[in-house]
Amino acid sequence: MSQSFINKKDIPSGEEIQSKDLRNAVYNYIKNLYPEISKDDYISITELNQFRRQYLTSLIEQEKGEIATLDADVLHAINTNSILSENIETTNDKSITTGQRIADKVATFGGSWKFIIIFMSFLTIWMLINAFVLLNKGFDPYPFILLNLILSCVAAIQAPIIMMSQNRQEEKDRARAEQDYKINLKAELEIKLLSEKIDHLIVNQNRKLLEIQEVQTDYLDDLMKEIKKRS
Repeated sequence: MSQSFINKKDIPSGEEIQSKDLRNAVYNYIKNLYPEISKDDYISITELNQFRRQYLTSLIEQEKGEIATLDADVLHAINTNSILSENIETTNDKSITTGQRIADKVATFGGSWKFIIIFMSFLTIWMLINAFVLLNKGFDPYPFILLNLILSCVAAIQAPIIMMSQNRQEEKDRARAEQDYKINLKAELEIKLLSEKIDHLIVNQNRKLLEIQEVQTDYLDDLMKEIKKRS
């Protein structure tokens, strides 16, 4: 009669199981609990079923733990990572000079309907006063040389101001492009990382499901053997 390695008691005939006949996964689990056990030692079917239940429970708990860890990693990444998107206008406005700010305002006003209406009204009033009110004897008679000089000066001043504003707009566009690149790169890296984690999780799930099915198969084999013995 064989003796159980676990409790050092005799095992009833027909209920002894030698360690070398166990599946490697179950044997390794038992060996973690009892490092001295060897392939030649015996355990009872009752003890084997107990270890099988413990092993299945550990697999399920480990699976739950991995899912919880994945969820925690995602939440941690969401909570701790700073948002890369920001207001470019507000960021640039903090570092611009007074001249650049004036150039932006002048360019904005010069490109509006308000400026066009005011300027056209000024030109019309100027010409009406000199041509009809003062009968071409005023300060700027026809062909309005002084008015042409004023228009030339306005155009000469307005052109570089608009160019300054356009240069500022190019800087804003370049900053937006850099920001979009950083956001896209960050999103790509996070998606890749999550994809690798999910793939790893799926592989582990499939492996654990196979191990669980193997243990369940052993249960069924033992039940069939027991049924055949009794019948």
